[in-house]
Amino acid sequence: MNWSEEQVLALSPDASSTKAGKDLSRPEKWQLLAVDALALWGEIKGSGSTPYRTQIDLQNIAFKCSCPSRKFPCKHGLGLFLIYARKPDAFTAATPPDWVTEWLDKRQEKAIKKTEEPAKAPDPNAQAKRTEAREAKIVAGLEEISLWVKDLVRNGLLAVPEKSPAFWQHPAARMVDAQAPGVANIIRDMGNISYYSDSWQTLLLQKLVQLYLITQAYPNRDKIPLALQADVKTLVGLTQNQEELKASPGVADTWLVLAKQTREEGNIFTQTYWLFGQNTKQMAMVLNFYHLSKPTDLGLVTGTAIEAALVFYPGSYALRALIKEQYKTIEIPPPNAYLTLSGMQKQFAEIFAVYPWLESLPALAKDLTPFLMQDKWFLKDEDNRYIPIDRRFTQNWQLLALSGGYPLQLFGLYGRDKFLPLGIWHRSNYLTL
Repeated sequence: MNWSEEQVLALSPDASSTKAGKDLSRPEKWQLLAVDALALWGEIKGSGSTPYRTQIDLQNIAFKCSCPSRKFPCKHGLGLFLIYARKPDAFTAATPPDWVTEWLDKRQEKAIKKTEEPAKAPDPNAQAKRTEAREAKIVAGLEEISLWVKDLVRNGLLAVPEKSPAFWQHPAARMVDAQAPGVANIIRDMGNISYYSDSWQTLLLQKLVQLYLITQAYPNRDKIPLALQADVKTLVGLTQNQEELKASPGVADTWLVLAKQTREEGNIFTQTYWLFGQNTKQMAMVLNFYHLSKPTDLGLVTGTAIEAALVFYPGSYALRALIKEQYKTIEIPPPNAYLTLSGMQKQFAEIFAVYPWLESLPALAKDLTPFLMQDKWFLKDEDNRYIPIDRRFTQNWQLLALSGGYPLQLFGLYGRDKFLPLGIWHRSNYLTL
C-alpha cells in the first residue's frame, strides 16, 4: 500500500522524535535500504563501530532497532519509514537477512502463543478475599461521595467557581484510596470544568448526576440488568481480565483506523484509537496506556485499515474493544455508512436512554458545511440545521478551506450540543485533523 508522510509521523512518540526522524529521512544517510512484501529494513551509522539495524513489519506495523533508544518508534524507525513513504524507489527489493526473518518469526510465534496459551487460573480463595476487601473499600468510599454530592447541591452551586483545587483533589484522592479510580477521574473532570464559560452550570450538573447515579447503582448492582452492571463496574474502575476477554469470539471485519487522540496525566499517556467496521458498521474505541519512560504503540496508523478481529467489552453500549487478532494493514476503503445531523441526534438519544453516562458519540457525519457566525464556528446540514464546532478544535479555517463552501463527509465526536471533527474525506483521500 501507499503510505503518506502524515500517517508515518502520526506514529511518533513526541515532537523531538519527529524532528530527529525527519533529519534521518534522507536516503544518502543510510548504508542499506531494502524491502520485501512483509518488511523493510535498513542500516545506518551509529555511535559505535557497527551500524544500527532498523526494521519495520509492514503487515502489522511494528518497529525494531538495535540503537539504545527507549522510545517507540525510535528516530531511526521514523526516518526509515519516512523514506519509504516519500521515495519507495530508494529501497532495493531483496530477500530479508536473518536478523529480519528471525524477528518476524518471533512476532508470529508470539501472536500464535497468545491465542493458544491458556491463562493461569488464580487461587479462588485468595481472589475471593481480595474481591471482598476491595468491595468494602469501594462501597464505603461511594457512601462518602454520595454525601459529598448532596452537600454540594444543598449548599448551592453559585460558590463552586470560587473553590480551590483542593476542594476537588481531596475527594478524588479518597476514591483512589477506596480503589475506585474511575470515580476519582469524574471528580477531577468536575474540577477541570471552565468556570468562566456560560455553560459551566450545565456541565457541572451533568457530572454531578452521573456521579450520583454511580454511588447509588454500584451498591445495588445486583438489582439492575447484567449489561448495566458491567457499565457500572467499568465506571467505578474495576478492570476486565483481558485474557478472559480475548477468549470470547472476535468480531472479524475490515476496521478503518479513523483517528488517534493522546492524553497525558502525570507521566501516564492514554492513546485512544477510533475504528469503524466496514461490514458490521460498528464503531470501536481501542485504548493503549503507557508510561513516559517506556512508550509503546499498537501500530495502528490513522488513515489506513486493518483486517482484524476485535473483542468488545461487555456493557449496554458496546464501544471499547481489544484487538484479538490482527492480520494485516491495508489501504483505507471509503466508508459505506454515514449519519445525518438528525441521525446522530437520534442515535445519541437512543444510547443515552440505556447508558446515561454517554458523553459523546463517534460518528461518520454526512454533508456538513462549516461556517463562521458572530465569531463562532458551526456545521450546518442541507436543511440549514446547525451544530457548534467544539471549542477544542483549532483548525476551523483549514476545514473551511478544504470544504470550499461545499458539504463535507467527516468523522468526529458528536456531543449533546457540539461536534469535534477528527477526520475528513477530501477528494477520495482521508485526512486526519
